[in-house]
This record gives sequence, C-alpha cells and structure tokens, in this order.
Amino acid sequence: MSRYTKRNRIFNDLPRYDSINKNRDANVMDMYATPEMRPLTDEQISSIEARSHLWKVGDKFFKLAHEHYADSSLWWVIAWYNQTPTESHVELGDIIYVPHPLDRIRMYYGY
Repeated sequence: MSRYTKRNRIFNDLPRYDSINKNRDANVMDMYATPEMRPLTDEQISSIEARSHLWKVGDKFFKLAHEHYADSSLWWVIAWYNQTPTESHVELGDIIYVPHPLDRIRMYYGY
C-alpha cells in the first residue's frame, strides 16, 4: 500500500508553474498535499521501542530506513516519528530515533 493513497491530490495550475507544465506537456501539475504529521500520544510512544542514532555527515532518512527496515521507501516513518519532515530539519550531532516494531508504527499512522 502506498503512503499516497490517503492523501489529497492537488491540481496546481498557478501561472508560476506554466514553464514547468509546458516542459512536461501538461496543463496542470498533479501534486499531493503535505500530510499532517500528528505527534504520537504518550501511550503510543510507551509501546514503541526507539533505537537512537547520532546524525552525522552523509546520513539520510532513506538510508536509515533501508538499514533498519530493509525498505528505503519507509524513510517517512523515521521522519514522522521524529517530527522532522526532511533532513534539512536535522543538524549534525542531533539524536534521531528509529521506531520499532514497524507494524505498530504503521497502525498509529493509519497506514
């Protein structure tokens, strides 16, 4: 199941995207709305084992997802759990937590 199945689609026809749409031979840009990253409740957090990772040069969410879940497409699980939408929201030396078990995380997310 794709994480996009429950997201709203946006058809962006703003004039500033005209050149991009023209290059793509399209009239509008088909986009997905940014999901709301609701924080977990204290009860949910207590039911999750989170492994800590010290953020260093070259780290990416997709690399951590591949290492811990054997699926780099699950990078968003780590981002969501840490309430950090992208790697640019993480600084060198920050502690990032990788949640386990994955099935419980997916259940809490509604995935």
